[in-house]
Amino acid sequence: MALLNPRALRWKIAALTAAACCAVAAVIGVLVHQAISERGNRTGQERVAARLAAAEREYTRTGTAPPDIEITSPQKLEAPLARALAAKDPNGLFATWYDQKPPNWYWLWAAQPVAGDRVLVARTDMSTEVRSLQLLDRSIIKAVLAALAVVVPLAALATEPMNRRLRHGSRTARAIADGDLDARIGSRGRARDEIAEMSAAMDVMAGALQRKLENERRFTADVAHELRTPLMGLSTAAGLLPQDDEAADLVRDRAQALNGLVEDLLEISRLDAGAERARTDVVPLGDLVADVVRRTGTRTAVTARDAEVVETDPRRVERIVVNLVTNAHRHGAAPVEVTVTGTRIVVRDHGPGFPATLLAEGPQRFRTGSAERGRGHGLGLTIALGQADVLGARLTFADAPGGGALATLDLAAPPAET
Repeated sequence: MALLNPRALRWKIAALTAAACCAVAAVIGVLVHQAISERGNRTGQERVAARLAAAEREYTRTGTAPPDIEITSPQKLEAPLARALAAKDPNGLFATWYDQKPPNWYWLWAAQPVAGDRVLVARTDMSTEVRSLQLLDRSIIKAVLAALAVVVPLAALATEPMNRRLRHGSRTARAIADGDLDARIGSRGRARDEIAEMSAAMDVMAGALQRKLENERRFTADVAHELRTPLMGLSTAAGLLPQDDEAADLVRDRAQALNGLVEDLLEISRLDAGAERARTDVVPLGDLVADVVRRTGTRTAVTARDAEVVETDPRRVERIVVNLVTNAHRHGAAPVEVTVTGTRIVVRDHGPGFPATLLAEGPQRFRTGSAERGRGHGLGLTIALGQADVLGARLTFADAPGGGALATLDLAAPPAET
């Protein structure tokens, strides 16, 4: 459909080419028209000049003029011809007036004063010159139209290699945005133009972005792995503390929270690396969600309406639902409701809703939005979104019409494009 898009680059170039051709043709046509018109006028003036000269000689010799020459007084001349005679150059022999009354009258009148306050008047038919000029104008217009009929398609076809390179670049950019960090535009052909420079710059940018993301991913994984060993020792040591001591309980709680954070970081690093693969199984979605919510130990209402039996990875669905429910209780307000309809899971709370930045940009790690949404590391929704991508599902976030946050997991829909 890009070929039919009037806003496509090919048609803009074709339109510019057509405009340039029309401008050149217009200038040449005007110059040719003016030159031919002046030549026709000169030809007519030469004819009437020759006739007036012969008539003047005969009038001087015999007092009469040829039948086609009128002898009259200046007062009886046509007004335009009289004005032309009055404004005549004193050094000029005669004055002319071009009488054009289309479609049939094209006359060139000439008046020459002679002795005795008389005026010799002659006229010549200019129809041949006028029709020749009109035929020339029509020929120029036909030639321009024929040239445009050839030039515009050729200009559109000539831009195809450039359009192909631009489309390849846009496809590569979308592939990088979708997670294929190895995608590159590369050099296509021997072109050394602005598109080649832009492609090379984009490849350099993609390479730098890939290195930075890989370094970040590697750093996250390394930090999580390095923290895992001391955390195991800390958790073991915390388990040896007295059970009914408040300080010991606080240490155990913080150790557990820190251990959860490390596990979340490891999971994010695996999701970023694309190492996660779904292991599907056929499960009743309504029963699965109800069991998962029950095991969270939270006061969450579950409603199943025509829930289907789906083929999915139940462990990842559980991870998504747990994170969404936990996020709703932590940052939202009761009541928290989970609704299963067909292959869709909707989690809603009645709190302040999602932050505007989350709705505009999506979940960001270590960003929890506004202060009134409570505590957290911003990893729960990030993990849920990554797990949804692994499942090939779509996870969206919105504010409910009646207030509160609304998270929707659609197992039957493809992931949203980023």
